[in-house]
Amino acid sequence: MNPLIYDFDFAELAARVKSWGEPKFRGDQVWDGLYKNLWTKPEEFTNLSKSLRAKMGELLSFDALTPITIQESKDGDTQKTLFELHDGQRIETVIMHYEREEGQDRNTVCISTQVGCGMGCKFCATGQMGFKRQLSSGEIVAQVVYAARALQDVDKILTNVVVMGMGEPFHNYDATLEALARLNDKKGFNFGARRFTISTVGLVPMIWKFAEEGLQYNLAISLHASEDELRSSMLPINDKYPINKLLEACRYYVEKTSRKLTFEWALIEGVNDTPEQAHILSRKLKGLMCHVNAIPLNTTRGFHGRSTSSDRAKIFKETLEDNGITCSIRAHRGIDIQAGCGQLASRE
Repeated sequence: MNPLIYDFDFAELAARVKSWGEPKFRGDQVWDGLYKNLWTKPEEFTNLSKSLRAKMGELLSFDALTPITIQESKDGDTQKTLFELHDGQRIETVIMHYEREEGQDRNTVCISTQVGCGMGCKFCATGQMGFKRQLSSGEIVAQVVYAARALQDVDKILTNVVVMGMGEPFHNYDATLEALARLNDKKGFNFGARRFTISTVGLVPMIWKFAEEGLQYNLAISLHASEDELRSSMLPINDKYPINKLLEACRYYVEKTSRKLTFEWALIEGVNDTPEQAHILSRKLKGLMCHVNAIPLNTTRGFHGRSTSSDRAKIFKETLEDNGITCSIRAHRGIDIQAGCGQLASRE
């Protein structure tokens, strides 16, 4: 297989083009075509000579992702795409549209970093698949380019990228950060760092490492329980990195970066949606610059827990806020198309 063009950073791509006997500015033109014009095929680079376009097609691969299934929710606000990769493996990407009463509408893409996942979270369809392989940085980048172009085709603009799809981003740390750096490059895609959010299940050493990077990306922690026994029953990684060690790393991250953390919380009826859980959580998060982002569980075939009711979710939120912890309850998105990460790929 030819090298994937999205796997190159600017210097590498420019050097590759120059090695073909092309002048230096041709590398800039190829880079601009990829990340400013969102061209995805050699023949779209009409500012290049036919011979250079032919050489690009002959020596480089543009086909990172092949759409297999595209599903759109009934309300039209969520679109999920199942992609096949060069080796036949499959991943998912989800585009979500949020209307705002004032200001720019929000269009978010949720991207994957692995085929499957090795973390084994009990309620997650991807975790139930097991780990297949890492995605390359280019395969991660290509998902964002695909979403940006799909939105552009309907006169919309990509506003946010969340690294919350299939896989644990910090288990594929280098490729994930390489991909975001490429997308953040001011000479190319130029997507603002604060418009990226990386979600981790809590790989403590990588949180410490990430804190030292000096990056402005947002960080979200999948917490889901405030006591070790309960969290371990749902998230096996908690046996290795229990809540106190995780929160120690979180406090260091906030101290080092001065950035607010988000804690993700899937509300499961009668399990982690109780006022007692909210009280314990508020005590553990006291003094930490953070926000709790709760969402009723998106049920999967491999987990028997039920989604909480709106009344129980409201009480959970109010209990946290009464104790000084801000909380928002996210609305379900794409339930009719199984838009939770891994649901379509595991079914296929």
